[in-house]
Formats: sequence, C-alpha cells, structure tokens
Amino acid sequence: MQADITLGNLATALTMYTEEAALIAELQAGSEDAFSWLITRYHQPIYSLLARTVRDPADAADLTQDVFVKVFRGIKSFHGESSLRTWIYRIALHEGLNQRRWWRRHKQQEVTIEMETMDCEDGEPTRLKEMLVDPGESPYEMASHTESRERLEAALQQVPDPYRMTLILRDIEGFVYEEVAEMLGVNLGTVKSRLVRGRACLRQLLKAGDARRTTDANAALLLRGEETR
Repeated sequence: MQADITLGNLATALTMYTEEAALIAELQAGSEDAFSWLITRYHQPIYSLLARTVRDPADAADLTQDVFVKVFRGIKSFHGESSLRTWIYRIALHEGLNQRRWWRRHKQQEVTIEMETMDCEDGEPTRLKEMLVDPGESPYEMASHTESRERLEAALQQVPDPYRMTLILRDIEGFVYEEVAEMLGVNLGTVKSRLVRGRACLRQLLKAGDARRTTDANAALLLRGEETR
C-alpha cells in the first residue's frame, strides 16, 4: 500500500514537472495564451501578497502589474533552478520590499501619525500605529468576522519585515520551509526562528489591540452613562 502511495506521488510530481516545463517553453516562445493563463492563475495571489507586504495597499495593484512585466521580460532567462511559482513570488517579494524601503525613506516623512512603541519577542522595539478603530462601533460590530480579519491584517503590517515576510509565505501562502528559505535567501534554521518570533510578535500585537479596544469600549460606556444622567 505504501509503495502504491509513493509511486502515485512520484507520478503526480512527474506530471506536474512535465506540464510546467511545457508552460515555460510556451512562455519563452512568446505565447500570448500562455501569458494570459499565467496572469489569470497568479494575479490574485500576487496582489494579495503585495497588499500584505507594502505599507500602502493602494500601491499593490501597480506593483502587481510591475511584477508581471518583469516576468514577461525575464522569462527567457529562467532556467528552472526553482519552480516557476517560486520564481514569480521571489520577483514579487523583491518589488514589495523595494517599495517598503522607498516608503520608509520618503512617504513616511510626508504624514504625521500618532505612534507608540512596544517590544516584540526579540527585544527590538517595534513602531505600532494606532489600530483602526471607530469609537462609535458597537461591541457586536467589533466582534464581527470581517472586522477581526481587518485587525489581523493591520497587526500583520506592524510585524518587523523579516518576520512578517516569513509569516506571509509560510502561514498565509502555504509555502514549505525549503521554498521560503529559497525565496528569502536564508537557511532553514533562520526561517524557523523567524517564524517563531513572527508568530509571537503577531500575538503580542493582537493582544495589545484587544486591550486597547477593551479600554475604548469601557470609556465609551462610561461616557454614555454620563450623558444619560
């Protein structure tokens, strides 16, 4: 039985490899249909990755287009050292990290946002934006599934770069450790260490957000109580 499973996995892997090799050949030959399929397959995942990577999610759409332009221009130099998916994601990561560096040098200086500091698991201080909370929201609205997801995304943006990217690639995009290591250019031990620290930092950020929300909710209740007297 185990031998059948192993042979089945091998057959699946060989089929996938053959199909990818054929796709790459078509892309390198300039097939418009192949590029159309590639964009349809990867546009949404790459956009989601970039929206979680850059400081301003509004930049994600433009960066996604830039990624596919680079894929189009660079496909002839792709020799299959990694999977096509890993190669595309590596290009997207490079674009996203470049955008974040630009943001830190320029755009961050253009706006004034109240910020506070908190320590992550590694002892390094992390700049934490005020969570996007509307004081007028009811406790029911604050507990809704959509709003909780928004809080998670907001907290994820505040995790330091090396840890956040590892979290995104492993826990959200589902890449295996080896693929994450290849894309980030680090060893497996570093990936696992960053993942542990990133998860701890994200938990701390969410906990801080929950505490702030509780304080805001209590303050709102007290204020309403004063108004009804």
